[in-house]
Amino acid sequence: IELARPVFHAGFIVKVKKILECVCYSCGKLKVDLRDTTVATVVKRTKPQHRLKAIWALARPKTICEANQLENDDDGDATNEDQFNREQKPAKVGHGGCGHEQPQYRKEGLKLIGVFKPSKDKGEEGAEPERRNISAAECHNILKKIPDEDLVIMGLNAEYARPDWMILTVLPVPPAAVRPSISVDGGAMRSEDDLTYKLGEILKASGQVRKLEAEGVPPS
Repeated sequence: IELARPVFHAGFIVKVKKILECVCYSCGKLKVDLRDTTVATVVKRTKPQHRLKAIWALARPKTICEANQLENDDDGDATNEDQFNREQKPAKVGHGGCGHEQPQYRKEGLKLIGVFKPSKDKGEEGAEPERRNISAAECHNILKKIPDEDLVIMGLNAEYARPDWMILTVLPVPPAAVRPSISVDGGAMRSEDDLTYKLGEILKASGQVRKLEAEGVPPS
């Protein structure tokens, strides 16, 4: 069954939250990289199955996806000696991120809530943080942006365990042998298995969502 919209998998929502706290909300890049000696040590010494927890502990406190901070050559009237010294220094290479501020994630049941701090650039410094629901579709788009090399740092397998696969976009239908019809009160009448009924409800709900989207009804 192809779902009209992605939905969270109850068994993976905690891991999805952890991965989202490791990467940038805007560009999907990991908030830490191998230029940090602590991160490099974790990657070298920690087994892949335990690496996500260690990387999460380092990346979660970071509130900004750090952009490159290259030295500016036009910062005043430098003397020849200053210019020479500057050229001898290796160029500063930043994290390579987008500079976007990061939200805090909260799990409430089967929902993820994002807490966004007010932007200083827009003069909203004294305002209350904005809380809004982050949909499974939004999370799915963020997880799809994560580069393969960042997945390796987190201990994930880009070929067999991409994090965007932890959000359901299709639902496998078990064969009829797994959900056989059952007799009603031991008589000749037979009824569908409970699993078949539930799959039918999912199919109807997905079709209803598609219909509402086609009619232009805003998402709720």
